[in-house]
Amino acid sequence: MPIWRPWKGDDRQPGRKPDGGSLLAAKPGFGPTGLLKQEIVETLEQIESFVHKVHSGEIHPPHAPKFTDILSIGIGGSALGPQFVAQALAPIDPPLAIHFIDNTDPAGIDDILIELEHRLNTTLVLVISKSGGTPDTRNGMIELQKAYESQQIPHSSHFVAITGHDSKLEKLAKSEGWVATFPMHDWVGGRTSEMSAVGLLPAALQGIDIQQMLAGAKEMDSATRIQQLKNNPAALLALSWYFAGNGKGEKDMVVLPYKDSLLLFSRYLQQLVMESLGKEKDLDGNIVHQGIAVYGNKGSTDQHAFVQQLREGVPNFFITFIEVLEDRKGTSPEVEAGVTAGDYLSGFLQGTRKALYENQRDSIAVTIPEVNPRTVGALIALYDRAVGLYGFLVNINAYHQPGVEAGKKAAAAILDLQRRVMQALQEPKQSMSLVELADAAGASEEIESIYKIVRHLAANHRGVVLEGNLAQPGSLRVSAN
Repeated sequence: MPIWRPWKGDDRQPGRKPDGGSLLAAKPGFGPTGLLKQEIVETLEQIESFVHKVHSGEIHPPHAPKFTDILSIGIGGSALGPQFVAQALAPIDPPLAIHFIDNTDPAGIDDILIELEHRLNTTLVLVISKSGGTPDTRNGMIELQKAYESQQIPHSSHFVAITGHDSKLEKLAKSEGWVATFPMHDWVGGRTSEMSAVGLLPAALQGIDIQQMLAGAKEMDSATRIQQLKNNPAALLALSWYFAGNGKGEKDMVVLPYKDSLLLFSRYLQQLVMESLGKEKDLDGNIVHQGIAVYGNKGSTDQHAFVQQLREGVPNFFITFIEVLEDRKGTSPEVEAGVTAGDYLSGFLQGTRKALYENQRDSIAVTIPEVNPRTVGALIALYDRAVGLYGFLVNINAYHQPGVEAGKKAAAAILDLQRRVMQALQEPKQSMSLVELADAAGASEEIESIYKIVRHLAANHRGVVLEGNLAQPGSLRVSAN
């Protein structure tokens, strides 16, 4: 996990890079190289300087005194981490309000563009992509470029890149004169990037204290290095997962944070845990099919949705309760004699935990005093390190994702097939059956994929006409419009 830690004076240093490929930083001198240590510190300073200039109006849009909004374009961990932190920590009235495009769904992009229609000229757009070639992020970027063009606003005066050195995106940003660029290193996985520029820049722009986030992560780093297992929270967590699932992921992880502001924590952990631990082979090349499935939402709302099954149904899970001791800032009114709404929330947590225990259901409880930048930074670091330690326990590489890459390649193959289908429809310009179209496109074994391609194109008026019954693909005739 890439992470900047605050140290006394100018003694700030990042951590070392273990075999897994993430940084488990703790103290000065653990950085892999002096150059890398210097770059990490300089990037943090760059973030703080940039944010100060944006907040003060020194950096501002061409025709307005200040930026009012942030639009973050990213996918996977590049979106989930910033979304979780924004939900957990953003002030009620932030210096800049944040919005996200985290999918290549045209209707979802339209929703954001409609919301920002009259503030597009004061919106700062963060484009987050290590290479600049990630299709989802690239598509969002192009859609935003066209949205700015439609309002005759130069997009370059609103765009910021967070990307790898010498990537396509960095080259584009520099050639077009974007507002700024920030680094995203090759060895930083999206799911472990929240403590890099990917997460720290949008957090700081919202007025979140990123130094306190880093301080919390630093404390968890130090605790993770304690060799006595009972005093090492990340080791205890990893061992609990191992024990619950017999080291084979035999039980799902149900995450229940009992706080509205931690609503997205289970979604954040879903990617962190499943992408890191879901592996076909171990480090010795053996087929092991490792992984832990993660789901959940928030207590007590969602315990009503599935606690009945958790207590009395298939015992194929263990629960993680996230408990927050502080109810709210200030005192709470009583909802009945001697009882507050927060007492009920705590009671639901303790009661649910006890009811599950009585039926031999496993659970883990993680307790924090309150939700603030320091505790959120510590939570992120805790689970980052637990995932890494669990990976060592089961002898897998927790820091690569071949399955994700396979999905991306398969999607690219479908788009290539779509181009061949459209080309085949042009000559001769007559209707064809799906079988004839597949032969013409040189894809006789891809009839089902071709059916789905032409169905999608026809539904969106993209130059394809279908005649026949969609429910009976053999009856369809396909032609170019």
